[in-house]
Amino acid sequence: MTSEREVLKDDFLQAAGFAGARRELLSGDASTRQYERLYLEGGSSLIFMDQPPAVESVVCPPEATPAERLALGYNAAARLAAGSVAAFVTTAAHLRGRGLSAPRVVAHYVDAGLAVLEDLGDGLFANLIPHTAPELELYEAAVDVQVALQAEPPPLVLEADGARWPLLTYDALALKIATETFLEWWPKLVGLPAFGEAALAEWDALWAPVWVRGEAGASVFTHRDYHAQNLLWLPDRDAVGRVGLLDFQDALRAHPAWDLTHLLQDARRDVSPDLETAMLERFLAARPELDRAVFLADYRALAASNAVRILGRVFARQVLLGRPQYRQFMPRTWRYLERNLEDPAMAGLKAWFDRHVPPGYRA
Repeated sequence: MTSEREVLKDDFLQAAGFAGARRELLSGDASTRQYERLYLEGGSSLIFMDQPPAVESVVCPPEATPAERLALGYNAAARLAAGSVAAFVTTAAHLRGRGLSAPRVVAHYVDAGLAVLEDLGDGLFANLIPHTAPELELYEAAVDVQVALQAEPPPLVLEADGARWPLLTYDALALKIATETFLEWWPKLVGLPAFGEAALAEWDALWAPVWVRGEAGASVFTHRDYHAQNLLWLPDRDAVGRVGLLDFQDALRAHPAWDLTHLLQDARRDVSPDLETAMLERFLAARPELDRAVFLADYRALAASNAVRILGRVFARQVLLGRPQYRQFMPRTWRYLERNLEDPAMAGLKAWFDRHVPPGYRA
C-alpha cells in the first residue's frame, strides 16, 4: 500500500515535470533526510531530497529567548535548521551567488520538505583521497573556499525563490547545549556513573569562556558541517568552484575557526597534524587581519568543544540508538580531543577529563 508521503512525492515530481524519471535510493546518514537520484531521458540526472517536516523538533524563532529556545527542544536551542528545505534553498542560492558550487535548486515545495537539485556527482573528498586525487590539492581548495566565504559579512536573512531563512548566530547557548550532550550520552555508552554536581559545575566553569569566545567571534558565514564527506571535487570547474558543497542547511554566522575544526579534525578520516598545521598557515596567510595567536587559541578551544559534541550527540547517541557503525570513529575523535587539550590554555579541561573520563573509558 502506497503511503501518503509517497503519494505526495509522486505528485510533486509530476508537477515538476519529472514523473517519468527512474528513481534510485541513495544511502543516507544519521539525519532524517532521504535522497534519491532521478535518471532522466537523455542520460542526465538530478537529486531528489525528501525531508519530512514532522519528524524534527521546531527550529529557533529569530527573537526567541534562551528559556524559550530550551523549551522548544534541541533544534531550537542548538540553532539547527531541522532539515528545513527553506534553509537549504536560500543557503544554496547564497553560496552560488558567491561563486561557489552549491547545487542549483531545480524545484521545491518548502512546506512539504521536498526539493529537486542539481546532481554534482559522487566525487566526495572522502572517497577520492588518496586513490584518485591528491590530498593536499583538495584541502588547499577547501581552505580557499573558507577564505572566499569569509571575505564579506554575511546577510542577516537569506532569500531565494520565494523562501526566506534567518542566518542566526552560533551563540554561547548553542555551543553549550551541543557540548553538554557528552554529559548525557557518554556515561551511558561506556558504563560510567552519571557525573556529580561538583563535576558538572566545574565543567560549566571551564567551558564557559570557550562558548563566550565562540559567540564573540561569530562574524562569518559558516557551513557548520564542513568535512570530507560533504565536499565534492569538481576539477573541471575553476578556482573555488572546484569544491562542491553539500549539507549546508544548518549554516549560521559563527567564528572563523568553526568550519576549519570540522575540515582539519575530521571525525571520519585521519587528518595528519602536519596537514592541519599547513592548512591553518594557508588560511592565516590569506587573512592577515586576524590576530594569529588569538585565532589559534580559539581554534584549539572550539575544536575541543566540537570533538566533545561529536562524541556525545553524534557518536555515543547513535550507537545507543542501534547504529554501532559509529564506534569506528570514536578513537580518532578522542585523539583529536586529546591533542587539543595539550594546549596549556586547556589545562583545566584536560585535568577534568583525566579525573572523570580516564583512558579506559575513552572507547
